[in-house]
Amino acid sequence: MFFRIPISSYHQAAIVINLELILNSLGLQMENKHKLKIAFTVTFLAVASILLANKFRKHRKRKQNSTSCYLKSEAKPQHNFKRVLANNSYAPFKHLKLDENSSDLHPYESEIKALLEKLQLDIEFSNGSMDMKMSDKYVWVDDELKLKELVEVLSEERVFAVDTEQHSLRSFLGFTALIQISTRDEDYLVDTIAVHDIMGLLGPVFANPNICKVFHGADNDVIWLQRDFHIYVVNLFDTAKACDVLSKPQRSLAYLLETYCGVTTNKLYQREDWRQRPLPIDMVEYARMDAHYLLYIADCLVSELKNQKNDNSASENSATLDDDLHFVSEAIRRSNALCLQLFTKDLEASPGQSAAASMISRHLNDHGSSANNSQFQDLVRRLCCWRDLMARMHDESLKYVLSDNAIVSLAETVPLSPTDICTTLSQADIDTDFLNSNSTPRFPSSVVSSHLDDFPYLLQNETNNLDDLFQLILKKHIGPNGSCPFSLYNYGLLSKTNIKSSKRLVTKASGYKLSKQVARKASRELFVQKFSCKSPVYHNCRIYANDGRLLCYCDRRKLEWYVQRDLAKIVDEDPPAIMLLFEPKGRPEDEGNDFYIQSKKNICVGCGEGNHYLRYRIIPSCYRIHFPEHLKSHRSHDIVLVCVDCHEKAHSSAERYKKKVALEFGIPLFVHKVVNSNEQQDVSGSSTSVMKLGDCGVSPLELRTAAMALIRHGPRMPPQRREELKQVVKKYYGGREISEEDLEKALLVGMSPHEKRRLRKKRGISLNNTSSNNIVSDNDIKGEDNVDSYKNEVHEPENGSNLDITDPSEVEPNGQVHSSSDGAVFATCSSKLSLLGHGPHGKQVVDYLLKNHGEVGIQEFCQRWRQVFVESINPRFLPAGWDVTHSGRREFGDFSVYNPANKAPVATKD
Repeated sequence: MFFRIPISSYHQAAIVINLELILNSLGLQMENKHKLKIAFTVTFLAVASILLANKFRKHRKRKQNSTSCYLKSEAKPQHNFKRVLANNSYAPFKHLKLDENSSDLHPYESEIKALLEKLQLDIEFSNGSMDMKMSDKYVWVDDELKLKELVEVLSEERVFAVDTEQHSLRSFLGFTALIQISTRDEDYLVDTIAVHDIMGLLGPVFANPNICKVFHGADNDVIWLQRDFHIYVVNLFDTAKACDVLSKPQRSLAYLLETYCGVTTNKLYQREDWRQRPLPIDMVEYARMDAHYLLYIADCLVSELKNQKNDNSASENSATLDDDLHFVSEAIRRSNALCLQLFTKDLEASPGQSAAASMISRHLNDHGSSANNSQFQDLVRRLCCWRDLMARMHDESLKYVLSDNAIVSLAETVPLSPTDICTTLSQADIDTDFLNSNSTPRFPSSVVSSHLDDFPYLLQNETNNLDDLFQLILKKHIGPNGSCPFSLYNYGLLSKTNIKSSKRLVTKASGYKLSKQVARKASRELFVQKFSCKSPVYHNCRIYANDGRLLCYCDRRKLEWYVQRDLAKIVDEDPPAIMLLFEPKGRPEDEGNDFYIQSKKNICVGCGEGNHYLRYRIIPSCYRIHFPEHLKSHRSHDIVLVCVDCHEKAHSSAERYKKKVALEFGIPLFVHKVVNSNEQQDVSGSSTSVMKLGDCGVSPLELRTAAMALIRHGPRMPPQRREELKQVVKKYYGGREISEEDLEKALLVGMSPHEKRRLRKKRGISLNNTSSNNIVSDNDIKGEDNVDSYKNEVHEPENGSNLDITDPSEVEPNGQVHSSSDGAVFATCSSKLSLLGHGPHGKQVVDYLLKNHGEVGIQEFCQRWRQVFVESINPRFLPAGWDVTHSGRREFGDFSVYNPANKAPVATKD
């Protein structure tokens, strides 16, 4: 687009005449006048060019602002979730799998069917009495500690009441914003927005068949809990189902509260925005009320069910039962049948087409043959396709993006200008109450306002192929240069769509690429968004010795450590600096460690990228974790910042070099087989012993998978398959018969303490206690800019190779890994390192280096890895003083947490 500066011919002539008068008044010669005219003209053109450029920049900025997606400035709570089970893609929902062999059926189907066959009829829901005046006391659960405490409380209960509050207007599938749980003694409000990613902690409690969960109208709650948290309800009593069995005149919770508790409630609160924090007091009271009285109401209903007698109108099956508990069992049976429901997505062959068909049908019924118009129907289909895709991209409900009335009005009137489009939408929705009662109507929606420029194309383009339209919208809004941000909700549209056209190559003239290429770039962008550092890594704070000499640059946390312990005083505020009040151990410049007295930039050391970066460990952790403390604690030299692209290159190069190290030292990267140390007392590392191990050993992964399957589904497996898995576990135990305890121990073979804790948390299995690893902070001064030693590297104890798989008295004190002549690796199972990774390989390499070459061998090994890093990305922005030959050795000062004198003694077991 070009712009004219509005200067008329009259103004141009006036400028020339005025210039002539000025020159004449100065009495200049003709030649000089001519030169000045040229100079003045050049100056005038330069000024005009500047004005033109400024006007163009302002116009471009206004255009960019007008098309910028509102999500870039409007925060939505669900965009902070890091774990989204149901995204907005067209891929089916994946339900929880308890093990590798489980099917796509309900994960707790057998437990629920067992309850249906043998109903629990002796449940007492409350203590027989209820204080109808609800106190002000309740527990707000909004962090992991409180959630774990709630899990412990509920695990001890035999019954508790549950209700949920959903938000659906500003979310495509909707999400659970609050869960109310009431025991006989306490009310709990679980802020599922704050603890969304760890809500799985409640899974084992809700799936426990020995604990009854009381809901009212649980049809939706059951599938919502599956959708958002993989929480499956087992053993349910639904008060609404009890009302059905009793043929109550109403089955609403408001009716039950008023009938049995004398309490009135305003159900309009259901339509409030439950995302808001903090919740208003009246909304808190409403939420508590829905669960607080449920246990008492359940007892009242069960009492009525027990008193209900079979009459002549009962069915033949009912008439055969002379048991007064028949009606109780029927209510419980109907309730538990709800638990078998499974959440599924509504998938269509083409986006929005079922909604379009419904609109067209209604419009035909209302307007007769006059609406039987191919253009009208085509526009409705296009607008429905656009609405469906935009709702998924922005995680908004369909009715929030564009109402049905609005789509019909647009298809009828076909407005083209932004003003006419907005007017049409406002008039169509003026009488449509689809927003919350307390919300201010906003027409058009944020989605439409951000993407108004889509409508001229939608309403004018003659393309009837909705697949092409899908691709165009996809590329424009969440493609490589799309206008809308990526999120866990819309990323799946690129990688998991089942639209056939997504795999088709569109013409090069339109600039489209294969969807796989688009998805690859989208994957990179999402990786950057999720894993890049969210704040500067290097704070470049300074630490000075007590004689004023600079010791190092570091982060703020390190400074605070010294100040809080009165070991230093603040000497500067911006940037922060402290002076130590004690004599540090050495000076970095005295020992040639100039690296630590240099400030560092928050950019990729490879290419200089400053918009995103993440930490990269030059020396792989599988080796460094086994270094002596005085060699591995000096870490910041070997932790650098790299962008995503450089990280990929460096990581690939490191993985290739690991294979070279494995060949050089004759130490394979993976443990191929394991054997129980109690079954092979003669293991000594000799070839004869190794061959014996080879006869009975088993793959760690195969062992773990077999043990898990037998623990979870052994009794329900076909006998042949069960016997096959038992044989796998028997190989590990030397061929002897195995017990349930053996299976549990086999499941833990080769797991690190961290993996054990994660399994305990995920599966709810009772595992043996493991000693927690000490996570230590580097607070010693020897010129180290400790980039992320506090929170990004876990230090294993020095005897980290010894893990008690069972009781410490039952296993040999030192786990061993052996290699046979054919390259197979066999291991006893007392290692703290995971046998499924490179941990055992790393320990063996470090042990070999220390035994044969001492600390010099470790230093040379580190130098080799630094050289691999340099050759992989050719870094141009390494901090000054960084050196491949850096020794990494350090001595610990009196106040260092690494100083052996400052370490707490490790408790031993008698």
